[in-house]
Amino acid sequence: MAEDMTGNGVDGAPTTSPSEPQQLILNAQYIKDLSFENPRAPQTLIQQTAQPDVEINVDVKARNMGPEVFEVVLTINATARAQGEPVFLVELAYGSVVTVKNAPAELVPALVLVETPRIVFPFARAVIANATRDGGFPPLMINPIDFGELLRRQQADSQALGSANTALV
Repeated sequence: MAEDMTGNGVDGAPTTSPSEPQQLILNAQYIKDLSFENPRAPQTLIQQTAQPDVEINVDVKARNMGPEVFEVVLTINATARAQGEPVFLVELAYGSVVTVKNAPAELVPALVLVETPRIVFPFARAVIANATRDGGFPPLMINPIDFGELLRRQQADSQALGSANTALV
């Protein structure tokens, strides 16, 4: 009777097939930097008459830490203003370390700069919500972000800047 082997091979060594699946492994995630400012407290907490205008800026940066290993930092800055005066400012740099295995080189930027922030965004969003709530305000719930579109905009901006620099030379 023949036995089919799946999973581990001989002596617990994993079996490899000619076409290994692509993997994005989240090794760690952490708060790299967090800042919350309530510059006009306690007045802003006592005299809240209207909902403040909130401006949110998001950025994603990555750096190679070794073969197939990347640090990805999702940075979120939120500033709330009422009648032109700052109500609160929150800045978060949320880091993660990921391993990308068996991915073609052309897919690595999408995995690192789109999929990784998409995976860690809910955790960063919770940190921002907790910080604003703990600062005396309603929790700031950031809408989901299209990181693919963010990457496309950054690439378009860098290409436009590159062509402008080329035109200046």
